[in-house]
Amino acid sequence: MSRSSKKGPFIDPKLLKKVLKQKQTGDKNPIKTWSRSCVVSPEFVGHTIAIHNGRNFINVFILEAMVGHRLGEFSPTRVFRSHGRVVAREISKT
Repeated sequence: MSRSSKKGPFIDPKLLKKVLKQKQTGDKNPIKTWSRSCVVSPEFVGHTIAIHNGRNFINVFILEAMVGHRLGEFSPTRVFRSHGRVVAREISKT
């Protein structure tokens, strides 16, 4: 279920404070965050945010198309290796 429209989107106040501070200083270092449920707001556009995926941080450059999505959508938590291998069977004519 989605969040109530009365409450509005969840934006982590600490993360928003860091982004606004970075806008004033012009710093381009990635901002580390563990808040995967935070919604991308228009203030985040043009910044690099390091999103924690449970094991390490993944740097994500925020674009205008990402506004309204959650940060966790851009930092996958699982690594797909492959489906089950198909082993070639030897056909023996004996």
